[in-house]
Amino acid sequence: MASTVTREAVARWASATASPTGRLAEDAAALARFVAQGERFIGSLPVKAARDDSAQRLADDVHAACRDVRRGFLARHTEGVYDELTAGRTRYPRLPELVYAAADRYPGLVPTRAQIDAELLHIQAHKEGREIDQGLFCGAVLRSAAAGRHLIDAMLLPTRRSRELVDAFRGSGRLELPSVLVERRGTVAYVTFRNAHSLNAEDNRLIADLETAVDIVLLDDQVHVGVLRGGHVDHPRYRGRRVFSAGINLHDLRNGNISFVDFLMSRELGYIHKMLRGLSTAPADGSWPERTVQKPWIGAVDTFALGGGMQLLLVLDKVIVDSAAFLGLPAADEGIVPGVANLRLTRLTGGRLARQVILGGRRIHATDPEVRLLCDEVVTTEAMDEAIERAARELDAPAVAANRRFLSLAEEPLDLFREYLAEFAVAQVGRAYSHDVLAKVERRWQQSRARERATA
Repeated sequence: MASTVTREAVARWASATASPTGRLAEDAAALARFVAQGERFIGSLPVKAARDDSAQRLADDVHAACRDVRRGFLARHTEGVYDELTAGRTRYPRLPELVYAAADRYPGLVPTRAQIDAELLHIQAHKEGREIDQGLFCGAVLRSAAAGRHLIDAMLLPTRRSRELVDAFRGSGRLELPSVLVERRGTVAYVTFRNAHSLNAEDNRLIADLETAVDIVLLDDQVHVGVLRGGHVDHPRYRGRRVFSAGINLHDLRNGNISFVDFLMSRELGYIHKMLRGLSTAPADGSWPERTVQKPWIGAVDTFALGGGMQLLLVLDKVIVDSAAFLGLPAADEGIVPGVANLRLTRLTGGRLARQVILGGRRIHATDPEVRLLCDEVVTTEAMDEAIERAARELDAPAVAANRRFLSLAEEPLDLFREYLAEFAVAQVGRAYSHDVLAKVERRWQQSRARERATA
Protein backbone atom coordinates (compact mmCIF):
# COMPACT_ATOMS: atom_id res chain seq x y z
CA MET A 1 0.00 0.00 0.00
CA ALA A 2 1.40 3.37 -1.02
CA SER A 3 1.63 5.89 1.78
CA THR A 4 -0.10 9.28 1.55
CA VAL A 5 2.00 10.63 4.43
CA THR A 6 4.72 13.12 3.60
CA ARG A 7 7.67 14.13 5.71
CA GLU A 8 6.59 17.76 5.36
CA ALA A 9 3.12 17.02 6.74
CA VAL A 10 4.58 15.18 9.71
CA ALA A 11 7.04 18.00 10.37
CA ARG A 12 4.25 20.65 10.28
CA TRP A 13 2.13 18.61 12.66
CA ALA A 14 5.01 17.91 15.07
CA SER A 15 5.94 21.60 15.24
CA ALA A 16 2.36 22.76 15.86
CA THR A 17 1.99 21.42 19.39
CA ALA A 18 0.08 23.72 21.70
CA SER A 19 1.90 25.08 24.74
CA PRO A 20 0.72 23.31 27.92
CA THR A 21 -1.60 25.39 30.08
CA GLY A 22 -1.01 23.51 33.32
CA ARG A 23 -4.75 22.80 33.52
CA LEU A 24 -5.41 19.07 33.40
CA ALA A 25 -8.60 19.04 31.32
CA GLU A 26 -7.28 21.43 28.67
CA ASP A 27 -3.91 19.74 28.38
CA ALA A 28 -5.58 16.31 28.18
CA ALA A 29 -7.80 17.50 25.33
CA ALA A 30 -4.79 18.91 23.47
CA LEU A 31 -2.90 15.63 23.97
CA ALA A 32 -5.85 13.64 22.62
CA ARG A 33 -6.11 15.82 19.50
CA PHE A 34 -2.39 15.67 18.80
CA VAL A 35 -2.10 11.90 19.22
CA ALA A 36 -5.26 11.30 17.18
CA GLN A 37 -3.61 13.00 14.20
CA GLY A 38 -0.48 10.94 14.83
CA GLU A 39 -2.58 7.79 14.75
CA ARG A 40 -4.08 8.87 11.42
CA PHE A 41 -0.54 9.19 10.05
CA ILE A 42 0.38 5.73 11.36
CA GLY A 43 -2.84 4.26 9.96
CA SER A 44 -2.05 5.55 6.47
CA LEU A 45 1.31 3.76 6.43
CA PRO A 46 1.76 0.08 5.58
CA VAL A 47 1.93 -2.27 8.56
CA LYS A 48 5.40 -2.31 10.06
CA ALA A 49 6.42 -5.63 8.47
CA ALA A 50 5.71 -4.17 5.02
CA ARG A 51 7.32 -0.74 5.45
CA ASP A 52 10.40 0.34 3.58
CA ASP A 53 13.09 2.38 5.35
CA SER A 54 11.49 5.69 4.41
CA ALA A 55 8.06 4.72 5.74
CA GLN A 56 9.58 3.37 8.94
CA ARG A 57 11.46 6.62 9.52
CA LEU A 58 8.17 8.48 9.16
CA ALA A 59 6.52 6.16 11.68
CA ASP A 60 9.44 6.62 14.06
CA ASP A 61 9.10 10.40 13.76
CA VAL A 62 5.38 10.23 14.51
CA HIS A 63 5.86 8.02 17.55
CA ALA A 64 8.70 10.23 18.82
CA ALA A 65 6.57 13.38 18.53
CA CYS A 66 3.66 11.75 20.36
CA ARG A 67 6.01 10.58 23.11
CA ASP A 68 7.44 14.04 23.54
CA VAL A 69 3.93 15.40 24.11
CA ARG A 70 3.11 12.57 26.51
CA ARG A 71 6.25 13.28 28.51
CA GLY A 72 5.35 16.95 28.76
CA PHE A 73 1.82 16.10 29.88
CA LEU A 74 3.03 13.61 32.50
CA ALA A 75 5.63 16.06 33.81
CA ARG A 76 2.76 18.34 34.83
CA HIS A 77 -0.15 16.05 35.53
CA THR A 78 0.93 12.59 36.72
CA GLU A 79 -0.43 12.99 40.23
CA GLY A 80 -3.66 14.58 39.02
CA VAL A 81 -4.22 11.72 36.57
CA TYR A 82 -3.37 9.11 39.19
CA ASP A 83 -5.65 10.66 41.81
CA GLU A 84 -8.55 10.69 39.38
CA LEU A 85 -7.99 7.07 38.35
CA THR A 86 -7.83 5.95 41.99
CA ALA A 87 -10.58 8.19 43.40
CA GLY A 88 -8.14 10.24 45.40
CA ARG A 89 -6.03 7.18 46.22
CA THR A 90 -8.95 5.44 47.94
CA ARG A 91 -9.00 2.69 45.30
CA TYR A 92 -6.14 0.26 44.70
CA PRO A 93 -6.15 -0.88 41.05
CA ARG A 94 -3.35 -3.19 39.99
CA LEU A 95 -1.02 -1.96 37.29
CA PRO A 96 -2.80 -3.64 34.32
CA GLU A 97 -6.14 -2.19 35.41
CA LEU A 98 -4.54 1.21 35.96
CA VAL A 99 -2.96 1.54 32.51
CA TYR A 100 -6.15 0.59 30.69
CA ALA A 101 -8.21 2.92 32.88
CA ALA A 102 -5.77 5.67 31.91
CA ALA A 103 -6.24 4.79 28.24
CA ASP A 104 -10.02 5.11 28.57
CA ARG A 105 -10.02 8.30 30.63
CA TYR A 106 -7.16 10.11 28.86
CA PRO A 107 -7.18 9.20 25.15
CA GLY A 108 -3.73 9.19 23.62
CA LEU A 109 -1.85 8.96 26.92
CA VAL A 110 -1.33 5.18 26.81
CA PRO A 111 -2.43 2.53 24.30
CA THR A 112 -5.91 1.08 24.58
CA ARG A 113 -6.55 -2.58 25.23
CA ALA A 114 -7.59 -2.95 21.58
CA GLN A 115 -4.28 -1.48 20.44
CA ILE A 116 -2.29 -3.84 22.67
CA ASP A 117 -4.41 -6.79 21.49
CA ALA A 118 -3.65 -5.82 17.90
CA GLU A 119 0.07 -5.78 18.72
CA LEU A 120 -0.20 -9.40 19.90
CA LEU A 121 -0.91 -10.46 16.33
CA HIS A 122 2.71 -9.68 15.44
CA ILE A 123 6.14 -10.84 16.46
CA GLN A 124 8.11 -8.37 18.58
CA ALA A 125 10.04 -6.92 15.64
CA HIS A 126 6.82 -6.16 13.73
CA LYS A 127 5.00 -4.35 16.53
CA GLU A 128 4.58 -0.57 16.68
CA GLY A 129 6.12 -0.64 20.16
CA ARG A 130 3.07 0.74 21.94
CA GLU A 131 4.23 -0.80 25.21
CA ILE A 132 6.92 1.90 25.25
CA ASP A 133 4.12 4.35 25.99
CA GLN A 134 2.97 2.18 28.88
CA GLY A 135 6.54 2.36 30.16
CA LEU A 136 6.53 6.17 30.05
CA PHE A 137 3.33 6.22 32.11
CA CYS A 138 4.54 3.65 34.64
CA GLY A 139 7.83 5.47 35.06
CA ALA A 140 6.06 8.77 35.69
CA VAL A 141 3.73 7.25 38.29
CA LEU A 142 6.62 5.60 40.15
CA ARG A 143 8.70 8.80 40.12
CA SER A 144 5.96 10.48 42.13
CA ALA A 145 6.45 9.60 45.80
CA ALA A 146 2.71 9.85 46.52
CA ALA A 147 1.43 7.98 43.46
CA GLY A 148 4.33 5.52 43.36
CA ARG A 149 3.96 4.41 46.96
CA HIS A 150 0.23 3.96 46.45
CA LEU A 151 0.81 1.83 43.34
CA ILE A 152 3.35 -0.29 45.22
CA ASP A 153 0.76 -0.85 47.97
CA ALA A 154 -1.80 -1.85 45.35
CA MET A 155 0.59 -4.38 43.82
CA LEU A 156 1.31 -5.92 47.25
CA LEU A 157 -2.36 -6.82 47.73
CA PRO A 158 -3.43 -10.43 47.04
CA THR A 159 -4.84 -10.93 43.56
CA ARG A 160 -8.48 -11.81 42.98
CA ARG A 161 -7.45 -15.25 41.75
CA SER A 162 -5.53 -15.88 44.96
CA ARG A 163 -8.44 -14.87 47.15
CA GLU A 164 -10.70 -17.24 45.21
CA LEU A 165 -8.31 -20.20 45.64
CA VAL A 166 -6.96 -19.79 49.15
CA ASP A 167 -9.83 -21.46 51.03
CA ALA A 168 -9.50 -24.61 48.95
CA PHE A 169 -5.76 -24.68 49.63
CA ARG A 170 -6.29 -24.22 53.36
CA GLY A 171 -8.44 -27.32 53.28
CA SER A 172 -6.41 -29.57 51.00
CA GLY A 173 -2.87 -28.25 51.32
CA ARG A 174 -2.40 -28.64 47.59
CA LEU A 175 -2.88 -26.35 44.60
CA GLU A 176 -2.10 -27.29 41.00
CA LEU A 177 -1.75 -24.34 38.65
CA PRO A 178 -0.84 -24.66 34.95
CA SER A 179 2.88 -24.05 35.57
CA VAL A 180 3.28 -24.19 39.37
CA LEU A 181 2.51 -26.75 42.10
CA VAL A 182 2.02 -25.65 45.71
CA GLU A 183 2.07 -28.31 48.46
CA ARG A 184 1.88 -27.82 52.21
CA ARG A 185 3.81 -30.30 54.32
CA GLY A 186 3.52 -29.50 57.99
CA THR A 187 4.23 -25.79 58.31
CA VAL A 188 6.23 -25.57 55.07
CA ALA A 189 4.80 -24.76 51.63
CA TYR A 190 6.76 -26.06 48.64
CA VAL A 191 6.34 -24.03 45.45
CA THR A 192 7.58 -26.03 42.45
CA PHE A 193 8.04 -24.52 38.98
CA ARG A 194 6.62 -26.80 36.29
CA ASN A 195 7.35 -25.15 32.96
CA ALA A 196 9.02 -28.42 32.00
CA HIS A 197 9.04 -27.78 28.24
CA SER A 198 11.21 -24.68 28.58
CA LEU A 199 13.65 -25.46 31.39
CA ASN A 200 11.30 -23.62 33.76
CA ALA A 201 11.80 -20.42 31.79
CA GLU A 202 9.64 -17.45 32.70
CA ASP A 203 6.66 -16.56 30.55
CA ASN A 204 3.40 -14.68 31.10
CA ARG A 205 1.67 -17.76 32.50
CA LEU A 206 4.44 -18.64 34.95
CA ILE A 207 4.56 -15.07 36.26
CA ALA A 208 0.81 -15.12 36.95
CA ASP A 209 0.97 -18.57 38.53
CA LEU A 210 3.91 -17.65 40.75
CA GLU A 211 2.14 -14.58 42.09
CA THR A 212 -0.88 -16.73 42.92
CA ALA A 213 1.36 -19.29 44.62
CA VAL A 214 3.19 -16.65 46.69
CA ASP A 215 -0.13 -15.09 47.72
CA ILE A 216 -1.46 -18.49 48.81
CA VAL A 217 1.62 -19.23 50.90
CA LEU A 218 1.41 -15.85 52.61
CA LEU A 219 -2.35 -16.04 53.19
CA ASP A 220 -2.42 -19.54 54.70
CA ASP A 221 -1.87 -19.26 58.46
CA GLN A 222 -0.81 -22.91 58.60
CA VAL A 223 2.28 -22.10 56.53
CA HIS A 224 5.30 -20.62 58.32
CA VAL A 225 8.00 -21.01 55.64
CA GLY A 226 7.97 -21.04 51.84
CA VAL A 227 10.32 -23.02 49.58
CA LEU A 228 10.97 -22.34 45.88
CA ARG A 229 12.35 -25.15 43.75
CA GLY A 230 12.42 -26.06 40.09
CA GLY A 231 10.64 -29.18 38.91
CA HIS A 232 11.86 -31.90 36.54
CA VAL A 233 12.23 -30.83 32.91
CA ASP A 234 11.85 -32.36 29.44
CA HIS A 235 14.87 -30.88 27.67
CA PRO A 236 16.99 -33.68 26.12
CA ARG A 237 20.14 -32.46 27.85
CA TYR A 238 18.52 -32.29 31.29
CA ARG A 239 15.61 -34.72 30.98
CA GLY A 240 14.53 -36.10 34.34
CA ARG A 241 16.55 -33.54 36.30
CA ARG A 242 15.33 -30.61 38.32
CA VAL A 243 16.18 -27.15 36.97
CA PHE A 244 15.54 -24.01 38.99
CA SER A 245 15.02 -21.60 36.08
CA ALA A 246 16.42 -20.65 32.68
CA GLY A 247 15.20 -17.05 33.05
CA ILE A 248 13.02 -15.21 30.55
CA ASN A 249 11.67 -17.26 27.66
CA LEU A 250 13.48 -15.62 24.74
CA HIS A 251 11.36 -17.46 22.17
CA ASP A 252 8.26 -15.87 23.69
CA LEU A 253 10.01 -12.49 23.62
CA ARG A 254 10.81 -12.94 19.93
CA ASN A 255 7.23 -13.98 19.19
CA GLY A 256 5.79 -10.95 20.98
CA ASN A 257 4.33 -12.91 23.89
CA ILE A 258 6.19 -11.28 26.80
CA SER A 259 3.96 -8.56 28.24
CA PHE A 260 5.50 -5.37 29.60
CA VAL A 261 2.73 -4.82 32.15
CA ASP A 262 1.85 -8.41 33.06
CA PHE A 263 5.40 -9.79 32.97
CA LEU A 264 8.22 -7.27 33.08
CA MET A 265 6.60 -4.92 35.60
CA SER A 266 4.25 -7.25 37.46
CA ARG A 267 6.99 -9.71 38.42
CA GLU A 268 9.00 -6.93 40.08
CA LEU A 269 6.06 -5.18 41.73
CA GLY A 270 4.18 -8.42 42.35
CA TYR A 271 5.39 -11.76 43.63
CA ILE A 272 9.11 -10.95 43.95
CA HIS A 273 8.37 -7.82 45.95
CA LYS A 274 5.79 -9.71 48.02
CA MET A 275 8.44 -12.25 49.02
CA LEU A 276 10.74 -9.43 50.05
CA ARG A 277 8.32 -6.95 51.59
CA GLY A 278 5.29 -9.05 52.53
CA LEU A 279 1.66 -9.28 51.45
CA SER A 280 -0.42 -6.18 52.12
CA THR A 281 -3.67 -6.88 53.96
CA ALA A 282 -4.82 -3.36 54.96
CA PRO A 283 -2.90 -0.80 52.89
CA ALA A 284 -4.75 2.26 54.16
CA ASP A 285 -4.55 1.46 57.87
CA GLY A 286 -1.82 1.07 60.46
CA SER A 287 1.95 0.94 60.24
CA TRP A 288 3.84 -1.33 57.88
CA PRO A 289 4.19 -4.41 60.13
CA GLU A 290 0.53 -4.23 61.13
CA ARG A 291 -0.72 -4.30 57.56
CA THR A 292 1.53 -6.91 55.98
CA VAL A 293 2.05 -10.66 56.26
CA GLN A 294 5.69 -11.72 55.96
CA LYS A 295 7.26 -15.16 55.96
CA PRO A 296 10.78 -16.46 55.33
CA TRP A 297 11.61 -18.00 51.96
CA ILE A 298 14.12 -20.67 50.94
CA GLY A 299 15.48 -21.23 47.44
CA ALA A 300 16.74 -24.67 46.40
CA VAL A 301 18.79 -24.52 43.20
CA ASP A 302 19.19 -27.74 41.25
CA THR A 303 21.31 -27.66 38.05
CA PHE A 304 21.20 -23.89 37.40
CA ALA A 305 19.47 -20.58 38.05
CA LEU A 306 19.90 -18.13 35.20
CA GLY A 307 18.47 -14.69 34.53
CA GLY A 308 15.20 -14.26 36.36
CA GLY A 309 15.93 -17.42 38.31
CA MET A 310 19.06 -15.91 39.81
CA GLN A 311 17.21 -12.63 40.39
CA LEU A 312 14.79 -14.50 42.65
CA LEU A 313 17.61 -15.70 44.88
CA LEU A 314 18.51 -12.12 45.77
CA VAL A 315 15.34 -11.63 47.87
CA LEU A 316 15.31 -15.02 49.63
CA ASP A 317 16.30 -15.66 53.23
CA LYS A 318 18.25 -18.85 52.61
CA VAL A 319 19.64 -20.28 49.39
CA ILE A 320 20.81 -23.88 49.03
CA VAL A 321 22.71 -24.83 45.87
CA ASP A 322 23.53 -28.23 44.43
CA SER A 323 27.28 -28.80 44.27
CA ALA A 324 27.10 -29.17 40.47
CA ALA A 325 24.89 -26.12 39.88
CA PHE A 326 25.75 -22.68 38.54
CA LEU A 327 24.21 -19.19 38.64
CA GLY A 328 24.25 -16.38 36.10
CA LEU A 329 22.69 -13.18 34.80
CA PRO A 330 23.17 -13.21 31.01
CA ALA A 331 21.97 -9.62 30.72
CA ALA A 332 24.83 -8.50 28.50
CA ASP A 333 24.15 -11.35 26.08
CA GLU A 334 20.36 -10.94 26.08
CA GLY A 335 20.54 -7.16 25.88
CA ILE A 336 17.91 -6.46 28.54
CA VAL A 337 18.05 -5.24 32.15
CA PRO A 338 18.07 -8.09 34.72
CA GLY A 339 15.15 -6.86 36.79
CA VAL A 340 16.19 -5.37 40.12
CA ALA A 341 19.44 -7.36 40.20
CA ASN A 342 21.46 -4.22 39.42
CA LEU A 343 20.21 -2.79 42.73
CA ARG A 344 20.40 -5.95 44.83
CA LEU A 345 23.45 -7.86 43.59
CA THR A 346 26.00 -5.20 44.53
CA ARG A 347 24.74 -5.36 48.10
CA LEU A 348 25.59 -9.06 48.29
CA THR A 349 28.73 -9.34 46.19
CA GLY A 350 30.27 -5.89 46.01
CA GLY A 351 30.48 -3.77 42.90
CA ARG A 352 33.35 -5.51 41.13
CA LEU A 353 31.85 -9.02 41.09
CA ALA A 354 28.41 -7.59 40.28
CA ARG A 355 29.86 -5.96 37.18
CA GLN A 356 31.56 -9.19 36.15
CA VAL A 357 28.23 -11.02 36.39
CA ILE A 358 25.94 -8.37 34.85
CA LEU A 359 28.21 -6.67 32.34
CA GLY A 360 30.51 -9.57 31.51
CA GLY A 361 28.15 -12.50 31.83
CA ARG A 362 30.30 -14.37 34.34
CA ARG A 363 28.70 -17.51 35.72
CA ILE A 364 29.22 -18.43 39.36
CA HIS A 365 29.63 -22.17 39.88
CA ALA A 366 28.97 -23.94 43.16
CA THR A 367 32.68 -24.82 43.26
CA ASP A 368 33.74 -21.14 43.06
CA PRO A 369 34.61 -19.47 46.38
CA GLU A 370 32.45 -16.48 45.36
CA VAL A 371 29.32 -18.64 45.48
CA ARG A 372 29.27 -18.08 49.26
CA LEU A 373 28.29 -14.48 48.58
CA LEU A 374 25.13 -15.70 46.86
CA CYS A 375 24.11 -18.79 48.78
CA ASP A 376 24.17 -20.19 52.31
CA GLU A 377 24.90 -23.83 51.70
CA VAL A 378 26.31 -26.06 48.95
CA VAL A 379 25.20 -29.69 49.13
CA THR A 380 25.25 -32.82 47.03
CA THR A 381 22.20 -33.79 45.02
CA GLU A 382 21.45 -36.57 47.49
CA ALA A 383 21.56 -34.19 50.45
CA MET A 384 19.32 -31.47 48.97
CA ASP A 385 15.99 -32.63 50.46
CA GLU A 386 17.44 -32.97 53.94
CA ALA A 387 19.13 -29.55 53.68
CA ILE A 388 15.80 -27.94 52.70
CA GLU A 389 14.00 -29.52 55.64
CA ARG A 390 16.75 -28.44 58.04
CA ALA A 391 16.66 -24.85 56.75
CA ALA A 392 12.88 -24.76 57.10
CA ARG A 393 13.11 -25.83 60.73
CA GLU A 394 15.69 -23.14 61.43
CA LEU A 395 13.55 -20.40 59.89
CA ASP A 396 10.30 -21.54 61.52
CA ALA A 397 10.55 -19.15 64.48
CA PRO A 398 8.40 -16.14 65.42
CA ALA A 399 11.32 -13.71 65.51
CA VAL A 400 12.39 -14.53 61.95
CA ALA A 401 9.59 -12.62 60.23
CA ALA A 402 10.15 -9.54 62.40
CA ASN A 403 13.89 -9.47 61.85
CA ARG A 404 13.73 -10.10 58.12
CA ARG A 405 11.44 -7.06 57.87
CA PHE A 406 14.08 -4.86 59.47
CA LEU A 407 16.77 -6.35 57.25
CA SER A 408 14.68 -5.42 54.20
CA LEU A 409 14.10 -1.90 55.51
CA ALA A 410 17.83 -1.41 56.02
CA GLU A 411 18.99 -3.03 52.80
CA GLU A 412 16.33 -1.75 50.41
CA PRO A 413 14.28 1.25 51.60
CA LEU A 414 10.93 1.47 49.87
CA ASP A 415 11.69 4.75 48.10
CA LEU A 416 14.99 3.40 46.78
CA PHE A 417 13.08 0.49 45.22
CA ARG A 418 10.42 2.86 43.87
CA GLU A 419 12.95 5.20 42.27
CA TYR A 420 14.83 2.28 40.72
CA LEU A 421 11.61 0.84 39.26
CA ALA A 422 10.69 4.25 37.81
CA GLU A 423 13.84 4.20 35.69
CA PHE A 424 13.60 0.46 35.02
CA ALA A 425 10.09 0.82 33.58
CA VAL A 426 11.33 3.12 30.83
CA ALA A 427 14.68 1.45 30.19
CA GLN A 428 13.47 -2.15 30.11
CA VAL A 429 10.64 -1.61 27.64
CA GLY A 430 13.00 0.36 25.44
CA ARG A 431 15.48 -2.52 25.46
CA ALA A 432 12.72 -5.01 24.60
CA TYR A 433 12.15 -3.11 21.32
CA SER A 434 15.77 -2.19 20.56
CA HIS A 435 17.35 -3.34 17.30
CA ASP A 436 20.13 -5.33 18.96
CA VAL A 437 17.76 -7.31 21.20
CA LEU A 438 15.39 -8.01 18.32
CA ALA A 439 18.30 -9.23 16.19
CA LYS A 440 19.56 -11.50 18.98
CA VAL A 441 16.23 -13.14 19.74
CA GLU A 442 15.56 -13.63 16.03
CA ARG A 443 18.94 -15.27 15.54
CA ARG A 444 18.38 -17.60 18.50
CA TRP A 445 14.91 -18.49 17.26
CA GLN A 446 16.24 -19.31 13.78
CA GLN A 447 19.00 -21.46 15.29
CA SER A 448 16.44 -23.31 17.41
CA ARG A 449 14.23 -23.95 14.39
CA ALA A 450 17.25 -25.27 12.46
CA ARG A 451 18.08 -27.71 15.30
CA GLU A 452 14.46 -28.89 15.40
CA ARG A 453 14.47 -29.54 11.64
CA ALA A 454 17.78 -31.39 11.91
CA THR A 455 16.45 -33.76 14.57
CA ALA A 456 12.98 -34.23 13.03
